[in-house]
Amino acid sequence: MEQMLTLKNQLCFAIYETSSEFNKLYANLLQPYGLTYPQYLALLALWEQDGLSMKELGERLTLGTGTLTPMINRMEAGGWLRKERSSEDERRVHVFLLQKARDLKGPIVQKVTEEIIGCQIELEEYEQLMQRLHRIQAKLRSRNK
Repeated sequence: MEQMLTLKNQLCFAIYETSSEFNKLYANLLQPYGLTYPQYLALLALWEQDGLSMKELGERLTLGTGTLTPMINRMEAGGWLRKERSSEDERRVHVFLLQKARDLKGPIVQKVTEEIIGCQIELEEYEQLMQRLHRIQAKLRSRNK
């Protein structure tokens, strides 16, 4: 049991280190587009479903309004998207992609794909890791409720 309590054997630390490496990878490949990693995640969500409300987008990205709002404002200023108040409920704000985001989707996705392939992460390994991480997330969420 004591062996598990060493730093190198901590699952949380391995995930933390892996996350840091991914952040570096994405920071480098997104820099030419003037995007941060969280902004890229927002684009991914909007590429899947354009017109999400700020609340829906925050839930998908697991970001609170204090983090999400300034990020979306910067993306709006950068010409990536626009915000629009709902005509049915003035409290709801929806986020829509602008042409820049649509035009750059292909090149950004291509660059991300090339980088992941360059890491020599095979498709089967990728899929297995995703399944395992989702199971661990579910277990942690049920424990932390």
